[in-house]
Amino acid sequence: MNMFADFEMRVRAAVSTVLTDIGHAVPDLERVTVEPPRDPAHGDLASNAAMVLAKPMGLKPRDLAEKIAEKLGADEDIASVEIAGPGFINMRLAPAFWPRHLREMLNARLDYGRGAPTGRKINVEYVSANPTGPMHVGHCRGAVVGDALARLLAFSGEEVTKEYYVNDAGEQIGVLARSAFLRYREALGEKIGMIPEGLYPGDYLKPLGRSLADEFGDSLRDKPQAEWEPIVRDRAIEAMMDMIREDLKTLGIEHEVFFSERTLHDADGGKIANAIANLEEKGYVYRGALPPPKGKPQEDWEDREQTLLRSTAVGDDQDRPLVKSNGLYTYFAADVAYFRDKYERGFSEMIFVLGADHSGYVKRLEAVAKAISGGTAKATAILCQLVKLYRDGAPVKMSKRSGDFVTLAEVVEEVGRDPVRFMMLYRKSDAPLDFDFQKVTEQSKDNPVFYVQYAHARAHSIFRQARETGFDVSIGAPIEADLNLLRDEGETGLIAKLAEFPRVVQSAANAREPHRLAFYLYDLASAFHAQYNRGKDLPQLRFVNPSAPESSLARLALVDAVATVVRSGLDIIGAQAPEEMR
Repeated sequence: MNMFADFEMRVRAAVSTVLTDIGHAVPDLERVTVEPPRDPAHGDLASNAAMVLAKPMGLKPRDLAEKIAEKLGADEDIASVEIAGPGFINMRLAPAFWPRHLREMLNARLDYGRGAPTGRKINVEYVSANPTGPMHVGHCRGAVVGDALARLLAFSGEEVTKEYYVNDAGEQIGVLARSAFLRYREALGEKIGMIPEGLYPGDYLKPLGRSLADEFGDSLRDKPQAEWEPIVRDRAIEAMMDMIREDLKTLGIEHEVFFSERTLHDADGGKIANAIANLEEKGYVYRGALPPPKGKPQEDWEDREQTLLRSTAVGDDQDRPLVKSNGLYTYFAADVAYFRDKYERGFSEMIFVLGADHSGYVKRLEAVAKAISGGTAKATAILCQLVKLYRDGAPVKMSKRSGDFVTLAEVVEEVGRDPVRFMMLYRKSDAPLDFDFQKVTEQSKDNPVFYVQYAHARAHSIFRQARETGFDVSIGAPIEADLNLLRDEGETGLIAKLAEFPRVVQSAANAREPHRLAFYLYDLASAFHAQYNRGKDLPQLRFVNPSAPESSLARLALVDAVATVVRSGLDIIGAQAPEEMR
């Protein structure tokens, strides 16, 4: 159903025939591509075949292009082939191709653009915020990017698991427990005064304090810290994770796996020890000292002998400490054990959606993947830049709930789930993003999420109008129509834009860049709205024209295809496709 993949195969077949005819061996044709031309005036398809193949064979690109063009000219779906510049091949498709392809879209419905199962298992880990408080807007972008990427990969045919790594084993959990215990004492009636520096000050811990008081009365108050802290810690982690799950649900996000870091440390760090032993058997672990860090302090650095991972042997820029000189495992050692756990669960790729401040982790993650899997599995890091919040052009900094940051729930409550999800994808993830509360809720072309959702609502409005004028049609139901009546350049252009959807899905999935889908949906919506507006000036082009029932049925089929593709795209993004907008 991907017409670009289809014509790529046709071009490669033509190349093979040409090279065989002139006595050349046929090389690997993986670099031969077919894609939309940069300038639509140049045709419907463009191929680089001659440009990438001619030089290694000692041929002139334009001469090779002309021979390939001659072969392609015999294809009944190709109306004309032109050679541009030094040897680019531009193709214009036959008019009969477009209605036939539109019929295939309509028959496929919501499966149009869906990839065949690949059998690959991919783990997408995203959010993974410390369970010490509510989700804030800094987590929002990674949450949306990770979830949309997981949906995109699943739609393209991958077997995807969405995972959350619960950081429940570090010092921050001790701080959480002590902060919760302070609120517990407050709930018992003590005057706690100002929250001591180093503890979490947010009011979100007050309900936890009250629940501890309800459950334990004052029995914890006089216990030594060694006794009350494990109890409070477990209740606090549970309460924070419940809060985080609820925050994520406001964005329509549900993970399938919540992996506890503490399980890696159970049995005196059994899983960590096993992972290190496995790497030691492979020759990646040794005793040594690291040079002092350059520029800024490095986590876990010690000026003494430690147990190190020879990660420079697998692409890292320096070796990494696994066990400190005092015998304690480093944070990195837990990361190694965690990756090995994923690998043993059968994943061939582990995707980590991280904040931009974690860019230093990328090489070490890639190195760990190579060391553990021997190159059979890979780690992919997706970095997300900061989001800056604005209201009427002025920065938004404070939160009513937390006191020092804006919570994710507050953002969703004010503007809704769909604007948040769509706009978090309307820039590439590694580019900074400005989010203006006013702009994302205004009803105009300048608001991408409104413009795309309005395209779907407009399609349903057109069908309601059609039924009011006597047409027995519904979106999603088969329409008996002669699609060859769609001859206007705006109509065929709209079909061509729809035909890009499978390619956009696959290329976005391959590049791990879900923002490409948001861009595509905006372009598709623009093309649809433009054709609708042409009908205002040219009545003969209106989607519903009772005086021309046959043409109207064909155009309604086209509108149905637009609604279906917009709905599919919004579903991957995680936004609704409304049938009405008020």
